[in-house]
Amino acid sequence: MYPVAAPARKTTAARRCPDRRQAGVRIVTRRHRALVTAPFRGEGLRRLESIADVVYDPWIEQRPLRIYDGAGLAARVREEAADILVVEADLVDGDVLDLPLTVIGSCRGDPTNVDVAAATARDIPVVRAPGRNADAVAELTVALLFAVRRFVVPADRDVRGGEIYRDGLIPYQRFRAWQLAGRTVGLVGLGAVGSATRWRVEGLGMRAIACDPYSPEATHSLDDLLAESDVVSMHAAVTPQTSGMIGARELAQMGQGALFLNTARSALHDMDALVEALESGHLGGAGLDHLPGENLPTDHPLCHMDNVVLTPHIGGATYDTEENHSLLIADDIARLLAGEMPVNIVNPEVLAE
Repeated sequence: MYPVAAPARKTTAARRCPDRRQAGVRIVTRRHRALVTAPFRGEGLRRLESIADVVYDPWIEQRPLRIYDGAGLAARVREEAADILVVEADLVDGDVLDLPLTVIGSCRGDPTNVDVAAATARDIPVVRAPGRNADAVAELTVALLFAVRRFVVPADRDVRGGEIYRDGLIPYQRFRAWQLAGRTVGLVGLGAVGSATRWRVEGLGMRAIACDPYSPEATHSLDDLLAESDVVSMHAAVTPQTSGMIGARELAQMGQGALFLNTARSALHDMDALVEALESGHLGGAGLDHLPGENLPTDHPLCHMDNVVLTPHIGGATYDTEENHSLLIADDIARLLAGEMPVNIVNPEVLAE
């Protein structure tokens, strides 16, 4: 049985006194009060409770869904008299940044939900949780790889629908496929998720190559990787340079029957070009865990392709991801309160003299 999140609870108000600075970092002497609207669990939650009074009210447990904007979050911070704020989905901008916050923890690898520039202008440290979901997303990448290559979804559908001998053919005829062992996987991006995916596919007997301008371990250009790979798997961050990096030209460079996987962000590829490459038979299949606007119309062509598996952005949806980001954030908050430099601080300049 998986552990469940601790129930929401309120504790006594924090005692306040001014912050002071020493040796380039902030030294804090008061007992703090933390509002945590992110899922937080395990050792990280216990760690945070040891250094602050914690109000725990995660967005993910709310029915209906509740995600604060800046004004709503500011009202909640004032209500709880909190000076430490830990978020995952809520937006930290506007009014909330005018409050006397000691630190903001964003339980994401990239704190896109925080107006970092505004926090920096107000001298508020922001810490993040890089690599928190690397293993989880890598596992889903492998799951999609198997599901696409071995036709798991249509085979399951045939069994459930009593169509094992559909069209007068036995399943062994309809679902033959090349095995994965001995094939080459091209990883576009070799950060935390790409690296976690690499050793997993190598464990399946596959050869892994990578392109990543920021990793010395990535030895291939994108063009060479596309031409050489039986499977192309996307693990890059979305930036102005990577947005739309896989279009019609790049898909055409992939070998006949190759597979395309994207467990990162849909903005990395051209959806229309992907549909065309699949409909033409040039690509053998695709597995996607992210869709434009987090949704896909039911009449979209991809929804009717047996060689495509679609999941609704669930790569990081594990309890382990929550434990990982909880400990990363709690440890950095503890470092800050102890007068040390946080490891994963986004704006270290706010702690300079």
